[in-house]
Amino acid sequence: MYLKKIALFNYKNFSEASFEFDGKIICFVGKNGIGKTNILDAIYHLSYGKSYFNPLAVQNIKHGEEFFVIDAEFIKNERSEQLLCSLKKGQKKILKRNGKVYDKFSDHIGFIPLVIISPADRDLIIEGSETRRKFIDSIISQLDSHYLQQLIQYQKVMSQRNALLKYFALNHVFDNDTLSIYNEQLNDFGNYIFEKRKEFIAEFIPIFNKHHHAITDSQESVQLVYESHLFENDLLTLLQQNINKDRALQYTSVGIHKDDLAFEIDNHPIKKFGSQGQQKSFLIALKLAQFEFLKKQSGVKPILLFDDIFDKLDETRVAKIVEMVNSDTFGQLFISDTHPERTEAIVKSTLQSYKIFNL
Repeated sequence: MYLKKIALFNYKNFSEASFEFDGKIICFVGKNGIGKTNILDAIYHLSYGKSYFNPLAVQNIKHGEEFFVIDAEFIKNERSEQLLCSLKKGQKKILKRNGKVYDKFSDHIGFIPLVIISPADRDLIIEGSETRRKFIDSIISQLDSHYLQQLIQYQKVMSQRNALLKYFALNHVFDNDTLSIYNEQLNDFGNYIFEKRKEFIAEFIPIFNKHHHAITDSQESVQLVYESHLFENDLLTLLQQNINKDRALQYTSVGIHKDDLAFEIDNHPIKKFGSQGQQKSFLIALKLAQFEFLKKQSGVKPILLFDDIFDKLDETRVAKIVEMVNSDTFGQLFISDTHPERTEAIVKSTLQSYKIFNL
């Protein structure tokens, strides 16, 4: 699978731009602020139906314009696949495949497997648990559409339950029978999601450890730890046990929406006890493990986006990545960098076909 060409209209800083890609490695080089990352984000947008860097869709429209369009041709299983994503202010975003509009964006997730490695990944360490849950969910959802549907249903029922709790508080009433219906639905969806996350983490950890050992030459001891209320009890029991707390808070305080993935070094939080270099190694191993897991499960080499990461890596880590490119581990690879000479030196050393766009 690979991206053959892409055209951008009023997307972020681009009024109009188009690119055709031949070669395994595609590089965008130029000064900061020129739009290198925006091209990578447009590719990400076509895979996930949203921006990696800006979740507010309307803010991806070029300043002063009314709409954006991203139009691209992918080759998958030797077939041409035309994907188009567009948004007009005041209207719903549209995603089309070969001219046909998707009713639900969730139906598209997983069609274009893709992994991005970016300085923005540090949010996985410094932000709250929601960011790490989204990381888990984005991987599983690319491979399992039923999981994604269960997740959407869980969120919908939880919103309804929260609205009911607020109604109780506002009107000084309580109806346990109605609440029980939501509890049972949350239990069904939540237990399924919990089991799938558990299965995923069990498979993912050895892959992550392998990549981390390769990057650091096994010099550091790191851990991924899945944390969930459901290790203590089934969700129905937990909801019943916490009803007084939920009524006081007016929202659902236990469930898989509180799960977390702890990042540790020597059994301590890497956020507090890891150096910048150790955190970078951890995140790159995490994303390379994501790549390998998706490749293994789908049978397709995901597109890989390297956003400005060579600026953040020492020569040893760069060499490790070059080694992986030469081993044919990766499929199509997109790189953004500020230093043309450095970029060319790196891609030449891979002995793979490449193309460099100077922006």
